Amino acid sequence: MSGDRRLTLARPDLARLELEGLVRAERFDAARPMRLVIPGAAVRAAPSVDAEQCDQLLFGEIFEVLEIDSGFAWGQAARDGYVGWVEAAGLSPRPLEPTHRVAALRSFSFLEPSIKAPARGPFSLNALVTAVETRGALTLIDGGGWIATAHLAPVGDAFENPPDVAERFVGTPYLWGGRDSLGIDCSGLVQQAFYAAGRACPRDSDLQAALGAPVTGETLRRGDLVFWRGHVGLMLDEARLLHANAHHMAVAVEPLALAIARIEAAGSGLPTAFRRV
Repeated sequence: MSGDRRLTLARPDLARLELEGLVRAERFDAARPMRLVIPGAAVRAAPSVDAEQCDQLLFGEIFEVLEIDSGFAWGQAARDGYVGWVEAAGLSPRPLEPTHRVAALRSFSFLEPSIKAPARGPFSLNALVTAVETRGALTLIDGGGWIATAHLAPVGDAFENPPDVAERFVGTPYLWGGRDSLGIDCSGLVQQAFYAAGRACPRDSDLQAALGAPVTGETLRRGDLVFWRGHVGLMLDEARLLHANAHHMAVAVEPLALAIARIEAAGSGLPTAFRRV
């Protein structure tokens, strides 16, 4: 066990049952899997809508709940292991096996099998859905309405290359803790690009820095990752970096040399690693 508090569902008073004998807590209990049934929800550092967003759940993802208090569920995201608090109203205990993921950057669903019906969403790339039936160009997803069939990909199929996926996010606003198409941070962008490629990827940049193998700055190519302290970007070729960043407050493309100079001038130092996954 790593002991990383971000990834360990444990507090001095309560911890998940599987950690008994590994951590110290007053009580151990089994976590209950619940599924997000709204398009997206913040995973927060404390049970308050004003607390820091440290991660985000997408529709259909599982959140393993250990406690519900004052309208917030404390638990762990099954997909990336992050621990935090989620508003309980958006979670359901009803089990569903996802059949598809959202393959479009974002998509709306409709209450009826008509694009003129009231819409819900948007549902972001990599949201997990369970298809019920298809009528024409629309597919009914369990608990979510009718969504464009062309915007769905079967689970385990239709994978893309991470840099191709990341480029689709250009212009998306920067949002700390975000990992959807409406707002995303640097590591969230890398994670979503790798998920759409069928690859596992941790949530934060320091964890992502263990992916792949080291390369040098002189041998960079498309898809390589560049790390700073607390930041990550993805190369589009040997010279251009794509990253969600607080300078542009968006996902942007710029020359790597310019990004290195600006970040160093801001006091965050030079790149700490170059990795090829």
